[in-house]
Amino acid sequence: MSTTQKPLPFQYQFAAGAVAGVSEILLMYPLDVVKTRVQLQGRVPVPGQDHYTSMMDCFRKIIKNEGTSRLYRGIGAPIMMEAPKRATKFAANDSWGIFYRNLFGVAKQNQPLAILTGATAGATESLVVVPFELVKIRMQDKASAGKYNSIMDCVTKTVKAEGPLALYNGLESTAWRHILWNAGYFGCIFQVKSLLPPPGASKTQQTLNDLVSGAVGGTVGTILNTPMDVAKTRIQNSPRVPGQAPKYNWAWPALGTIMKEEGAAALYKGFLPKVLRLGPGGGVLLVVYTNMMEWFRKMGAQPVA
Repeated sequence: MSTTQKPLPFQYQFAAGAVAGVSEILLMYPLDVVKTRVQLQGRVPVPGQDHYTSMMDCFRKIIKNEGTSRLYRGIGAPIMMEAPKRATKFAANDSWGIFYRNLFGVAKQNQPLAILTGATAGATESLVVVPFELVKIRMQDKASAGKYNSIMDCVTKTVKAEGPLALYNGLESTAWRHILWNAGYFGCIFQVKSLLPPPGASKTQQTLNDLVSGAVGGTVGTILNTPMDVAKTRIQNSPRVPGQAPKYNWAWPALGTIMKEEGAAALYKGFLPKVLRLGPGGGVLLVVYTNMMEWFRKMGAQPVA
């Protein structure tokens, strides 16, 4: 993440990204379950189904009616996804940063390039995460609780019923979600770090700078991308039925449908648990990733020439 150090080879970025991602997901996953449940429900309560009025109401009803373990349902998919997802995020950001600096003849990263690099890294990352996200959402949805016995069972039944390409339902909306989040995340990291005291040789100040800039970046990224996340969640939880057009299909029309039927506020459903996860989670990601990369350098890893 440094603009002065050359990036390490991909295998080190992969390992550091994997450790950072799994650390974040283990800490924050219950908030993701709550966010998904709130995003999936409509304005009008469905008879026989729990309706959630707030984040805490959702937590309470899940624990009371389904058990605490339900807060970790579907965690296998994101854990399997974290290594390639986070490795792609950070490696793509480093690689695209080099590409754009060379393209525009800029010696050091600047604010516009930080945003452009983050957005491009987000588009790259979305190609990796779509199938994992689809499985995770279908496993988290209470309506699917009895439909899938495991991650592989969900994959098998989805492919059998809807075809292999169904695993990439929501690719467009996922790309928009990651473009917006990564642009906000990496753009803010660059800006916030420039405003904080330089760490110098202080390890404590370096960690504090990473934690603060990552948390601010995660919060801004979440503000920017939550509407697309709501659209993506609806699209990926809509099974494809031959001969029928799904209610939610493409990102921007889905946003229009949600606004028309449920109001503009519905575009920020699940925002509180999402920002509580990805704000601090963004800080955790950056701190763990940076420390892992520093550890690899101390162990003798050589940067890319």
